[in-house]
Amino acid sequence: MAKPGKRRAPLWARLCAIVGCVLMFLSGGALVASQLVLARYAGAVQTKDLFDEPEKVSDIKGPLNILLAGIDPRNDEQTPLSDSIIVVHVPAGMDQAYLFSIPRDLVVDIPPFAKTGFRGDRSKINAAMGYGSAVGDGKHDPAQGFDLLAKTVQRLTGIQRFDAGAIVNFGGFKRIVDAMGGVTLTVDQNVKSEHLQPNGKPRPRYARCAGDTCAHPYYGPQAEYKVGTYHFAGWQALDYVRQRYGLPNGDYDRQRHQQQFVKAMAQQALSRDVVTNPVTLDRVLKAAGSALIFDGKGHDVVDWGFALKNIRAGTMTLIKLPGKSLYEGGAYLGEGLDPSATDFFTAVTEDRLPNFLFEHPEYFSTNA
Repeated sequence: MAKPGKRRAPLWARLCAIVGCVLMFLSGGALVASQLVLARYAGAVQTKDLFDEPEKVSDIKGPLNILLAGIDPRNDEQTPLSDSIIVVHVPAGMDQAYLFSIPRDLVVDIPPFAKTGFRGDRSKINAAMGYGSAVGDGKHDPAQGFDLLAKTVQRLTGIQRFDAGAIVNFGGFKRIVDAMGGVTLTVDQNVKSEHLQPNGKPRPRYARCAGDTCAHPYYGPQAEYKVGTYHFAGWQALDYVRQRYGLPNGDYDRQRHQQQFVKAMAQQALSRDVVTNPVTLDRVLKAAGSALIFDGKGHDVVDWGFALKNIRAGTMTLIKLPGKSLYEGGAYLGEGLDPSATDFFTAVTEDRLPNFLFEHPEYFSTNA
């Protein structure tokens, strides 16, 4: 008698996860919840405790706050930096989602972290994951570092706890986009790639710039993304959303592009080409398994799917946090938020963002 194979997620569960948790993308990272379905039925994905606190298993009810981080380490000996940080706020009604990015160079107070002996410091927020990631012998664990990042964002925003968290590896991100057949995105400003040539290959590097000693170490032809609507392959999508050099507003423009991409991926994932095509769907799920680490605080994936099933791309609101660059004696220190951000964070914690945005329309991300 043949041995039974691994149990496979029923179609209703997989579709429910896609519909409900699509908002938990980061820079196009495929469905976190879809990954969890695969984890539950086929053991295909990483799930780790990203928060240093007891898991709480109960019905999922709003309001909710979800923390997403994008990293690009090549191996476990490289210190992970959270180059993309997105907070998703889901109001009590559970039918909308508000996405806001935290600038990677935002200067904040990073709290002490006993696991690594870090005593706390005032630094750029993308360093928080690195300060919390060391596990000995020169190795780093992004999941452990995520806990310090979460504590830092909580201190900044006043959010008492995150209800879920996810880490997206940018390398796996490309595989996810390709598995979905690419993604259609509207480019709102001309962008030149700092890193890649028009054919997608890395730009050559000046010999004098070994060891990251130059701000702009590359030379030669650059990939370009002109204003218009295009269907991007994985490498193009990743390259586009990572660019900040040469943009009028630097990282603030990049944050907007990443948020726009989250929304575009949501629309793509919910299209018939993905959810009704078993071959494409399985390809996406397998790609997600290698790209994402997720902590749902003990909640079951089907619970997440049903809880968030009413959120669509059209009910996602993209938010920009106003800020400016900080300098001292001509030296760049990082970014600082406008004082009104304190009131914005209070509105998030008190679940009254619609009222705040009505009074502060400048917080709506333009060209969304």
